[in-house]
Amino acid sequence: MINILLEGYDIAVPWLYDELKAYIKPSHKVAVIALSYRDNRVKSLEDWNVLYGKDNGRFYGGIVGGFSAYGISEDNMVFLNDFTDSRETAKRKIENADILYFLGGLPDRMLERIKELELQDTIVNHKGIIMGYSAGALIQLSEYHLSPDEDYPEFSYYEGLGYLNDFYLEVHYEGTQIQDAAIRRVIKERGKPVYATYLGDGALLVDNGNIKVLGKVAIYNGRPGMDWEAHDGEIR
Repeated sequence: MINILLEGYDIAVPWLYDELKAYIKPSHKVAVIALSYRDNRVKSLEDWNVLYGKDNGRFYGGIVGGFSAYGISEDNMVFLNDFTDSRETAKRKIENADILYFLGGLPDRMLERIKELELQDTIVNHKGIIMGYSAGALIQLSEYHLSPDEDYPEFSYYEGLGYLNDFYLEVHYEGTQIQDAAIRRVIKERGKPVYATYLGDGALLVDNGNIKVLGKVAIYNGRPGMDWEAHDGEIR
């Protein structure tokens, strides 16, 4: 299985493109899982279209444009929309896709909506490429943590989709005291390494269990004298 864990949706930047072009091919079909929106911002189909709609959606052009850099046409991309999709149509979109692309936002609400549509088994059993940014990266883990921010005022652990189980992820890393405290708590309580992808500059590529660091990533492994290691392009 191929898992790609990103910071943002600009996948055409050279440091990502040079690595991902070996995996993302022009013939691929992409299902964009657009279920991570905030309830207070998206209450209707009209609100959803403001973010992801084909006609002037805030994120639509960037998402589609990123894949066009790899030769994937707009016609080979579909957006999963819980305002218009039934369980059956959503399932078909997933099953027909080579790539599942999970968007940023609220990862816990994304999983709740996946369950409401009864799509969890279909998604987990998908045999193609799994990729996503921010919340869409976190949800790929069996369990993830969220350090306190404006959306999540308290540290907590959350259930993910279960593709990856060997590490935790701190996204949008800026080396703040809050982030570092959260990472150390995860190490103490879970005993697994934490990969911290720097804000806008880091990503992970997991190829059948082999982790490759892309861009700027700090790895916190909890070993005395080797707490923090900055990596760029190493296989772990």
